[in-house]
This record gives sequence, C-alpha cells and structure tokens, in this order.
Amino acid sequence: MSNFIADRAIALSQASSDADAIEQKHRQIAADFEQELAKSPPDLTGVQLALSDYLSAVKLVLDDYFDHEVWVRAEIRAINSKGGHYYFELAETDDEENITASCRATLWRFRAKTVLAKFTAATGQTLQAGTSVLLKCSASFHAQYGFSLNISDIDPHYTLGELAAAYQAMKNRLHESGLLNLNKQIPLPFDIRHVLVIAPEQAAGLGDFRAEADRLAATKACFFSYHHATFQGNGAADEIRTTFITSLASFQKNHNTLPDLVAIIRGGGAVGDLAYLNNYELAAVIAESPVPVWTGIGHERDLVLLDEVAHTRFDTPSKLVLAIQSHLVQMTSKATVAMARLIKFSKNKLSKASQDNQQQLQRIRLNSTHSISLAKKDLLHQHKYLKNSTKHHCSQTTHRLNTLLTSTRAATQAITTQAKINNLRYFNQHKIVFDYLSKLKNNCRYLQSLILIQHPKRTLKKGYAIIHEQSQSACNIAHIAQLYPKQKIQITLQDGTATATIDAIDTRQMNSTTEIL
Repeated sequence: MSNFIADRAIALSQASSDADAIEQKHRQIAADFEQELAKSPPDLTGVQLALSDYLSAVKLVLDDYFDHEVWVRAEIRAINSKGGHYYFELAETDDEENITASCRATLWRFRAKTVLAKFTAATGQTLQAGTSVLLKCSASFHAQYGFSLNISDIDPHYTLGELAAAYQAMKNRLHESGLLNLNKQIPLPFDIRHVLVIAPEQAAGLGDFRAEADRLAATKACFFSYHHATFQGNGAADEIRTTFITSLASFQKNHNTLPDLVAIIRGGGAVGDLAYLNNYELAAVIAESPVPVWTGIGHERDLVLLDEVAHTRFDTPSKLVLAIQSHLVQMTSKATVAMARLIKFSKNKLSKASQDNQQQLQRIRLNSTHSISLAKKDLLHQHKYLKNSTKHHCSQTTHRLNTLLTSTRAATQAITTQAKINNLRYFNQHKIVFDYLSKLKNNCRYLQSLILIQHPKRTLKKGYAIIHEQSQSACNIAHIAQLYPKQKIQITLQDGTATATIDAIDTRQMNSTTEIL
C-alpha cells in the first residue's frame, strides 16, 4: 500500500510543479490513502502501543508519503540562530489575523549561508519576524522533538512581491488620508536661506552634497544645518522620523522661525536598503511637514515612499544641492531683471515728475506774484479800516469803563456801610448767646453734682439698702404695698447682697418687719 501511494505521489509531482497542483496532489494522496485503508482497514482491537512506538509509526508514514520537497507559503513569527543554524516559528493567519496553522522550521548551517546571502542580495533586507516568505522544505518528524520543516531554499522574488504589495497599500492609504500630495501643495519660498539636511553620518553622497553646499554657505547665499540618522536597518524609519521632528523643533527654537527647506539625502548604497524607507508613519510625518521637503535618495529608477510624499524628488544628493543653487540663481536673475525694470521705471517716473515739477513751479511763481500784489492792496485797505475802527472802539470803551468805575465805587461804599451795621448786630447777638451758654454750663455742672450725690453707691454707704423682688422681673421695691407674705426678696447692701422671705407685714409702722430665714 505504501509503495502504491509513494508511486502516485512521485507521478503527480512530475506532472506539475506549481502551488495549486501541489495542493491538489496532496489532496489526491490523502484520498488514495483513505481508499487503501477502506479496502483493508487494520485491526487494532486490543493493541496497546508505547508512545515512542506510535510516534515512530507516524514518522514512518510521514517519511513514506512526504519525503519530497515542496514550496510552502508562511509568515515568520520568530527567528533565532545558534551555532550557525537558524530556527523559525512559522504561521499562517486568516483575514482577521487569527493563526490558522503553525509549526517550527530549521535552516541548517551547511545551507544557511548561501540561502540567506541570496535572499539579502535580492531583497536588501535580512529575514525577520513579520516577513512573508516562500520556503522550499520537506516535512520532518521526530518522536521526541515533534513535527518541523527542513528548509533548503527561500524564494526572494515572493518576498519582493509581498513588499511591492505592502508598498502599494501604504501609498493607497496615504492617498485616502489626503497626505500623498499634501507637501507638494506648499509653495516654494522665493529665497531659500536656510536648509535643514538629514542624512546618514557617513553617507557616500554627503561629501558631494557638502562640496556644493559649503560653497553656497561661504558666499552667504544659503545656510545649511546638518542632522544625522541611520537610513538602513529595522529602526531606520523611527530614527529618521525622530530626527526630523526634533531637528525642526530645535531649529525653530534657535531661530524663532522654520527653515525654508528640508533636504533628506542618502547617496549611494545597495538598492535593497531602500526597503527600510518604505514606512507609513515616516511618510506621514514628511507629508505633514509645514515646510517643503526635497529628497535625494540616490537611485534614478527606484522610488521609495518618501519620494512619493516629498515636495520634490531628485535622483542624487548632488542633483538636489544643484537644484537649490539653480533656484537661487534663477531667483537672483529674476530679482536682477525686476530691479533693472524698477530702476528704469523709477527713472522715467522721476524724469516725468521733474518736468511736471518745473511746470508747476513756474505756474506757482506767476500765480504767487499776482496773488501777492492783490494781497498787498487788501492789506493796506484792511490796515486803514482797522486803524479807524480801533480808534472808535477805544473811545467807546474808555467812556464805558469810566461810567462802570463810578457806579462800582458807589455800590462798594453802600455795601461796606451795610456790612459794618450787620457786623455790629451779629456781635451783639453773639454776646447774648455766649452769656446764655455760660449760664447753661453752670446749670449742667450743678445737675451733675446732684446726680453724683444721689448715686446708689453713696446711698448705700450712708447705711441704706436697696430691696429687689427675687424673680425674673427683679424690680425695685419702694412701697409696702409691693410686699406680700412668703415673698422672696433680695437686699443689696454696701458690701454685698442677702436673700430674705417676707414673714409678716405691719402697715401701721413705718417699716415692715422681716425675718431672714
């Protein structure tokens, strides 16, 4: 039976080699296997196997039916190496990112160097978690270590296709978010004075860029501020994004303004290294930049996501700095032409204005001479009229002042006399009031002395006592009629108080008899 299934598998594998055919082949192998089992099902009633025996049997079945290599699509969930061997955790997920299948895989040391070098050269990146791969592998089963795949080759073209699909997905996302052409809509400044440059510290094209940039800076035509970041490796995108944000903030803090232009350059390097620059978060930051961003990544035919969102894209850093120089030259030429036109226009205006001024001056002189002659005549007439009028007014004013002075003197004398009479009357009235007040003062002092003499303290010192009713009203008792038997009273003496109760009242005597209980 096993030889039959093996023969069928070999025949089917020779018939076709594409993925769909291989899957169909496996389905047919399984169907044939089920048919063979249905014809002669094994009788295992009462059989007890050791785990190792059972797993060894499974291994024999796998070795018989899956001893050939096939191409398998999977995603790398984890990868590590030890002793030159590479160990993978592979998985397959559905549309909701749920894992539908997973297993281990091994790339042995004797194949690893060749396979990984070919993959890196073609894709420009190393194998890492999250990478979709197409593996040429065979099934392996061990009673102790379980099921795994032995990898003999990795197809880099499949991974490149996945990268291209991911690139297009990010580009579509940028377009749907309105970011793809956002930076391109920013108008380029007329004069590029400050350029912020982000590049790898040891980039091959940075030297060429600086050769032209330093020449521009030496003439003070343009100033460059350099910041460095890594442009390859897994953390390249995050480092470039962080450098971009921090350098813009630092420039604004130091200069109180934003730069006129941001240049992102790489210059040279492997084409595969461009994949590290295809990052949505980095592209979004570049697209949302408040200033134009120019890129000079260093390849003529290959585009990265930064080129898609940048304001302007150049093949190399040298072309980028030459474009800055060309812009400055073009703007200078335009400014020179505009200045020449302005000077010519100004000269024409000044010449015409000078002619107009001369004509106006001549006209003004003639009009001034005539106006001055008329003004002299008017002034002489006005002077004569003012002289006569002033003399007449002075005469009338003198007469009025004399009349007013006489009437004022008479009125003043009458007022003074009346004032003297009023003052004498007021003085007499004041004297009468003063005498009356003196008399009132003496009366007040007499009444004050009487009040002080009649003060209760003085009365008590003479041996008298004050009797109060011992109740809430506590009114003074001055008459015998206010007393009644068993009435509680309070007697206030000079040096204290005492409480007493009325025992009997004798109205025939002057004083009531009391017994103090």
